[in-house]
Amino acid sequence: MDARTRAVHSIVLEDPELDFAPLPPVKSQLVVFDFDWSLADQDTDRWVHEVLSPRLRIEFVERKPTMQFTDMCAYLLEELHKEGHTRQELEDALRQMPIHPAMLRGVRWLGAQSVPHTDFFLLSNSNEVYIRTILGHHGMLDPPVFREIVTNPASFTESGLLQLRRRIAPDGPQHTCTVGCSANMCKGDELDAFRARHADEHYERIVYVGDGGNDYCPILRLGPNDVALVRRHRGLAQRILNEGNVRCTVRYWSGAWEAEQLLRALGATA
Repeated sequence: MDARTRAVHSIVLEDPELDFAPLPPVKSQLVVFDFDWSLADQDTDRWVHEVLSPRLRIEFVERKPTMQFTDMCAYLLEELHKEGHTRQELEDALRQMPIHPAMLRGVRWLGAQSVPHTDFFLLSNSNEVYIRTILGHHGMLDPPVFREIVTNPASFTESGLLQLRRRIAPDGPQHTCTVGCSANMCKGDELDAFRARHADEHYERIVYVGDGGNDYCPILRLGPNDVALVRRHRGLAQRILNEGNVRCTVRYWSGAWEAEQLLRALGATA
């Protein structure tokens, strides 16, 4: 079984093929992180209901096949508010959601290196409140680890309802992605837009850390000098196996202890 097949089909989390060899040295790089099951070791949209309302977690499963995902999450937050759950309870639940210490170590170590210079960009289908609450709890907002955070907008009302909206409003211009991105966001377009906004940085390498099927579009935008760090046994690994067409180097990981070593491999110097 090759690495791509094992990343999808192996039932063993500790596969024997570990590739932590240093990558070619560069002077500057951009590391793009998905959030759920990539930087964090859980899924924000599911987690809040697992902690606060198992009834709504069941409804999540039931409604997912028939509703646009972000709209469904917004609806479930309204239902959570109707149940009487407060802003404090929601924020407390988010602070309990895990980011593995090894992932934190790897990010902080890489960010502290002067060569290569590394910028971090967070690109997620979660939402601003979820992400900023969790990052703040782990000390990743002050000073900020990420140069930008691109995700769905969200804010609390005076009554404590968390109102969630699509990044691309349903009544405005829509993206034209044909790869399969959700209506609320094309991650490939968002990556291209970030690179255009920061074209003066001249990043020599783009690294994408992801796990889900919606991370397939942005890694298709990467070239031969770039790297995808792909979590095994999840949707992105499945799409790479089934659809291919990926030009960048792909390395796989299961646990954050492996991701930490891969992040350290990005710090290779000449």
